[in-house]
Amino acid sequence: MDRRELIARLNEILKEALINISEMPNNDILIEINKDEITSVMKTLKEGPSLKFDSLLNHLGADCKEGFAVIYNLYSFTLNQKITVKAYLGREAPEIASIESVFRGINWFERETFDMLGIRFTGHSNLKRLLLPPDWEGHPLRKDYVYPDEYHGIDNKRRSNFR
Repeated sequence: MDRRELIARLNEILKEALINISEMPNNDILIEINKDEITSVMKTLKEGPSLKFDSLLNHLGADCKEGFAVIYNLYSFTLNQKITVKAYLGREAPEIASIESVFRGINWFERETFDMLGIRFTGHSNLKRLLLPPDWEGHPLRKDYVYPDEYHGIDNKRRSNFR
């Protein structure tokens, strides 16, 4: 199946959840979806007989102009195609369903995104900090994050060696 056929097929299969679909310059297909449909979209992409996007390559979160975004990169060995799935979340209390039930390996990816950006993944089996101490306040990858000068009496001030 070539890319144009794949885009047409994705439009047909995901029409209820799809916000936008486009080709990216890196031979990737970008699918923007309604965040409330993430679990069903991922299950369809992974298990759909004509798709088989059964390899989760990456997951990340981003603090964007539109709010927060969660991004998933998938690959289908059957089709030899990559796709990127993106969902936007609001800035206040960003939340989306965990896709652990579809891709078990996403556990730590979701925990890292929670830790660094504060995006909550509902239904996650163990959503707690991964990289920072449990009592750390805030989420360092948010654009409005203010880095603390001190943590438990330890000086945290950033200094530059360049003058």
